[in-house]
Amino acid sequence: MVDTIDVSSADELITDDELQEKSKGELIKLAGQFRDRRNDLNQEASSRASSRDELNAKTREKVDAAQEHRELRDELNERVQEHKEVRNELNAEANDLFEEVDRLKSDLKLDEGKDLEQLEDEIEDLEFKQQTEVLSSEDERELIEKIEAKREQYQDRKEKLEQNEELESLVEEAEEVRAEASKHHEKVTTLADEAQEHHNQMIEAYREADDVRDEADAMHEDFVEAQEAADAHHEAFVRVQKRLRELDKQEEEEEKAEREKEREEARQEAEEIYERFKEGETLDTEDLRKLQKTGLL
Repeated sequence: MVDTIDVSSADELITDDELQEKSKGELIKLAGQFRDRRNDLNQEASSRASSRDELNAKTREKVDAAQEHRELRDELNERVQEHKEVRNELNAEANDLFEEVDRLKSDLKLDEGKDLEQLEDEIEDLEFKQQTEVLSSEDERELIEKIEAKREQYQDRKEKLEQNEELESLVEEAEEVRAEASKHHEKVTTLADEAQEHHNQMIEAYREADDVRDEADAMHEDFVEAQEAADAHHEAFVRVQKRLRELDKQEEEEEKAEREKEREEARQEAEEIYERFKEGETLDTEDLRKLQKTGLL
C-alpha cells in the first residue's frame, strides 16, 4: 500500500480571499509551488496507474489459468463419465454371465455341497491330523476312510466341472468381462483424482485472482487519489495564474492611465507655453523641447 495523499480542493489550497490579498510576488511563488506539486502528483498518479495495470494483467493471468484448469477438469469429468458408463455396462454383462454360471451349476447340481477349494482345505486338515497326532488303529482307519471319501468327492466334483465346457467358457468370459470392468473402474478412479486436482488448482487460481484484484482495486483508488490531488493543484495553479494575469492587466491599465495623465499634463503645460509664446514671451530651450514633444512646434 502506497502512502496516503492529502486530497484538498483547489478552493481549500488557496481561497478567493487569499487570491485577492496576496501580493504578486507571493502569488508567483505560490504558482510555482502548485505547478511543482502538480507535476509530482501526476508522476505519482502515473506510477500508481502502471502498478494497477500490472496487477490487472496478473489478475487476468490468474483467471486464464483458472479457466484452463476448469476446462481440463470438465474434460476429465467427461472421460470419467464415459468410463463409468462402460464399467457399469460391463458389470451388468458380467452379472448376467455369472447368473448363467449359477444356473448351469444348479442344473448340474454343482451348487450343492462344497466347492473344490473348500474340499482341498478339509483334505489338508485331515492329512495334517493324520501326520501329527497319535491315533489308535481304529481311529486312524476311520481318518483314512474320511480322507479317501473327501478325495473321491473332490475328484467327482472336479470331473463334473471339467466335463462341462459351456460352464468353463461362461466362467472364463464372465471373469474377463469383470476384469475389463475393473480396468475401467481404475480409469474412473485415476481420472477422477486428476479432475479433483485440477478443480483444486482452479479454486486456488480464482482465490489468487480475487486477492490480486483486491490489490488492483486498492491501487486504482490510490491512483484516483493522486490524480484528484494533481487536478486540484493544477486548478489552484490556473487560478493563481489567472489572478496574476488580472494583476498584470491591472498594472498595465494603471500604467496606461498614468501615461495618459502625464501626456495630458504635458499637453496642458505645452499649451500654456505656446500661449506665452504667441504673446511674445521668449522661450528657453526646455520650453521649446516641451512644445516639440507635444507637436505644437
